[in-house]
Amino acid sequence: MRAMKIAVVAILVYMGIVTLFESSIGYLQPTPGNTLVITTFDKAGVSHDRVVSRLESDGHLYVAANHWPRSWYHRALQNPDVQVTMNGSKADYRAVPVSGEEHARVEAANRLPFFFRVLTGFPPRLFMRLDPRQ
Repeated sequence: MRAMKIAVVAILVYMGIVTLFESSIGYLQPTPGNTLVITTFDKAGVSHDRVVSRLESDGHLYVAANHWPRSWYHRALQNPDVQVTMNGSKADYRAVPVSGEEHARVEAANRLPFFFRVLTGFPPRLFMRLDPRQ
């Protein structure tokens, strides 16, 4: 019974750490050269900005949903016409969900450190390719 209590407390503490980290990431998100701002639009047409890591693989631009909070990703699925701000310049893009072989290739080229995966609670990593719109 004592081992069960210790396990439950350990799980609750871990869940608290993940929740605290995920809750604070929006405030602590750095904006160095390896990030971009993705602007997604909800059903009412209201824009939402989110700072995300900029990834590149095979000459294409990608972003990844690396955290449990991922409303930006779901908005991009619903309305794939997004705007991207990089290096102070804004442009229109089409967000394309990535799966299969392309997902595996992008994942292999952009591995996350194990410690980061622990802090985020091991969410499934979802990728989107950002194709420039003409």
